[in-house]
Amino acid sequence: MGAQLDNLNMPEPKALVVQEPDHAEAGRVDGLLTGAPQRQFMFIVDGRLQEPPTVRHLLRFLDPVKADAPCLSMMERFLADAALYALPVVSEAGKPLALVDRKQYIEFFSRPYSREIFGRRSVATLLGHTEYRSADPIVVEANRNVEDVAQIIIDAGMQHMVTGFIVCADGYYIGVANGHDLLNIITQRKQAELYHLAHFDTLTGLPNRVLMLDRFEQACRDAHRNNRKVGLLFVDVDRFKQVNDSLGHSAGDTVLKKIADRLDQCARRADTVARLGGDEFVVIMENLSDSSDVEFMARRIVNAMREPMDLHGHSLVVTVSVGSAVYPKDDERASALLAKADAAMYEAKSRGRNDYKKYSSATTLYNPASMIMENDLRRAIDNDELLLYFQPQVEFASEAVLGVEALVRWRHPERGMVAPSQFIPIAEESGLIVPLGEWVIRAALRQVRTWQDQGLPALRVSINISSLQFRQPDFAASLKGSLAEYGVDPALVELELTESLLMDNFDDVLKTLREIKALGVTLAIDDFGTGFSSLSYLRRFPIDRLKIDQSFVRDIERTPVNESIAGAIVALANSLSLGIIAEGIEKAPEIAVLERIGCREGQGFLFAKPLPAEEVAQRLAQRGA
Repeated sequence: MGAQLDNLNMPEPKALVVQEPDHAEAGRVDGLLTGAPQRQFMFIVDGRLQEPPTVRHLLRFLDPVKADAPCLSMMERFLADAALYALPVVSEAGKPLALVDRKQYIEFFSRPYSREIFGRRSVATLLGHTEYRSADPIVVEANRNVEDVAQIIIDAGMQHMVTGFIVCADGYYIGVANGHDLLNIITQRKQAELYHLAHFDTLTGLPNRVLMLDRFEQACRDAHRNNRKVGLLFVDVDRFKQVNDSLGHSAGDTVLKKIADRLDQCARRADTVARLGGDEFVVIMENLSDSSDVEFMARRIVNAMREPMDLHGHSLVVTVSVGSAVYPKDDERASALLAKADAAMYEAKSRGRNDYKKYSSATTLYNPASMIMENDLRRAIDNDELLLYFQPQVEFASEAVLGVEALVRWRHPERGMVAPSQFIPIAEESGLIVPLGEWVIRAALRQVRTWQDQGLPALRVSINISSLQFRQPDFAASLKGSLAEYGVDPALVELELTESLLMDNFDDVLKTLREIKALGVTLAIDDFGTGFSSLSYLRRFPIDRLKIDQSFVRDIERTPVNESIAGAIVALANSLSLGIIAEGIEKAPEIAVLERIGCREGQGFLFAKPLPAEEVAQRLAQRGA
């Protein structure tokens, strides 16, 4: 009864891969026009998935309606298949004439006497009648690339992102394409770029800490199944600060890149070489039968680094200290093994550097920098030494402050202001992110109560929630208690969640979301478009608002793909009656584009940097005066 997906007229590339997700929850975008499971057609080029070059790969065949068919026959098709969002109309020769929107068509025939007057007339007669508003369809040739089509849709009006467009070959109808599928294809390249930024070090191109931990945990699971071992080498550059201070940061960057190259040359093909940050590197040795291989590799790395490196015509020797730990002999937890390899490295450094030390039961598990930071952070949470800043969320047209996002800051008694990028990862690794998140909620609600007691206008406050915090069994109950304690209207509170958080343990996540919604709190998806961007979870989860990630907002006025993605997200939000806000706005031209595509609210340095509570109060007071 529903329309079927047809692969006719598809090209025959040598390396065509068809990916068909099994479940809606797997991150796919549902088919709007057909209701059929989506298939993504992608090419493999040089061993990597590449997005297809034309809209032909978005093609869905849908039996068209002939122009001379009676209007009621089209009505019957709409009523018989609720998944049809639009139907194409073609001439007797197969030329496209219209793409009829389901909602508009049904609403028209719901009017009194419409069926009696127009029901037996032809579809062509209705489309040409003054009483029926018929917009020209978007018609594109199958060989047009997706970026061009996205720009056509933006120029024609983003409502076409929902209804779709007609695809032709030499001017003849061959199918329809879906706006959400188009969004999926466009975002693949952008998401690949974001994935690379999130998982690879920008200086050396090596995997970063996030990807390293993922690969290490997977290697440990494989080793457990196959009764094998995994070696972990922690590599730290000796006296690197002296290199930076004496030769400059540019020379320091060159040294790090050369060290990365030497580590790659020392490693086996199956090994992972990663940069954790600064002058710290890790080598993961998978599928080992003998742990002595780890010591051999460590000695090889130490010796390789002793060779002088050429630096702008000068010969420089930069040594390293290496520590190791082995799974499962030294531990079975990935995080503990990393700490033990780190501790062994510090022991090698304490013995004079330029050496290797493997972990043993006598090794002191102590990382001065991170341990001190963790202890200080724990004390800061317990003693209420943290503070909140608030970034205004502004309506473009009126410049009115509609809300604020609460952002935690740490003024260390000795270090001064500590950047969130320094202490948030430590909080996540140590589990302190849970009490830290609870502190943020209480502090934000306390501040909202203070502003209200000062007679200031009611203000929505958005609070970021970590995955670990959200998954605490008593999260909703704790939130309810905090709302009651400070007497804050739940409608003024918005929790910002990440897309990845929603993709795991669907039933548990849905249960918690419903408990939160029952309190009257609103829910937003932060950094939308950088994760799964699945229409299926947006339909099933009680989400209220989407935040367009700053990576799509930055330079949107001169980056067509960013405008395409942002416009598609706005259309998606509108089709699901969701609110929309853009973050990371820094320039006025970005606002102009966002307003053109239908976004009316945003935040960013253009309006204000994160402000102390007192400055927010001053702005509100001035506006109310």
